[in-house]
Amino acid sequence: MVIGVPRELQPGEQRAALIPASIQKLVRAGAQVVIESGLGLGAGHSDEDYATAGAHVTHDRAALLAQSELVLRLHKPPVAEIAQLKRGAIHISYLDPFNEPGLIDAFVSAGVTAISMEMIPRTTRSQKMDALSSQANLAGYVMVLLAAARLPRILPMMMTPAGTLKPANVFVIGAGVAGLQAIATAKRLGAKVVAFDTRSVVAEQVQSVGAKFLEIDLGETGQTKDGYAVQLTPEQLEKQKQGQARQISESDLVITTAQVFGRKPPVLVTRDMLAGMRAGSVIVDMAAETGGNVEGSVAGETVVVNGVTIIGNGNWANCVPRDASQMYSSNLLNLIEEFWHKEEKRLALNFEDDILQGCVITHEGMIVNQTIKNLKR
Repeated sequence: MVIGVPRELQPGEQRAALIPASIQKLVRAGAQVVIESGLGLGAGHSDEDYATAGAHVTHDRAALLAQSELVLRLHKPPVAEIAQLKRGAIHISYLDPFNEPGLIDAFVSAGVTAISMEMIPRTTRSQKMDALSSQANLAGYVMVLLAAARLPRILPMMMTPAGTLKPANVFVIGAGVAGLQAIATAKRLGAKVVAFDTRSVVAEQVQSVGAKFLEIDLGETGQTKDGYAVQLTPEQLEKQKQGQARQISESDLVITTAQVFGRKPPVLVTRDMLAGMRAGSVIVDMAAETGGNVEGSVAGETVVVNGVTIIGNGNWANCVPRDASQMYSSNLLNLIEEFWHKEEKRLALNFEDDILQGCVITHEGMIVNQTIKNLKR
């Protein structure tokens, strides 16, 4: 089977879909791997590293796409490139299928099997393939470091002959994978950390990494079978805002990670709350790229509103491209190995499998994912 890995086209993207160590394993399994020159430079991997691992390095992107039976990448492809793929090929990457109907239609027209990495079910068996979690873990770490660099004060308590500096107050909203890593990182740096999540079941996890869990009575809440927070009612959202307002005003750093899968994220920090924060405080809005948790945040930018710095940079894991590439590459490798036919040396998709039922979006000229199919009705 020919596996093709094109270079990422997004400006500033440093990550690579596959690293040499993963390619070595695929070649050993009988695959022929072709990569586009420059694929791993941002993550510290040269073309020579890939060649040594057994990959064929090419400068001809169009030929790579045309010959590959399996195409691996990080970001969703340009629609124009889908028509260049071989009919019957398999394409694996992030696809954002809820918001990209044109992209999905292009896969259907091209007769390409499209697998969406963000649709991998959150089950015990699929944890090793869960790219959303692996990248979110790094995002939680990065967000704290970016914020710490912007704060006009240090995070830990410090006792000096000149006096004692109190620890910074950090408030993390949302205790999913990214939130828990942000909490743990802020604690390791010495901050005093408080966290909130609409799912009260995660209170124990918050406390286990050293933070205090903020109790707000929202009535009945919960989570989906995949572990995502259930969307709150307008009344519950208002209760949450009121319950968080005082904590936000007392915090030096606020990190918001609240996202509802497939929908616009809720606004949790209003302009009134920003006005109540101390000048020099910092907010990191993890959801800025998809609509934002913070009024005034700007996707892809860092802005200052009423003296408060709001970081909405996005693509957080790209700040640590070597580790992010290693983790994403491992996610892809684990997905391929799970469905690899050893005798035929190819990817053999079993559509009765619960993992594939969750993440395969199109196959043989049809939308086969039930959730995405329902959106079309």
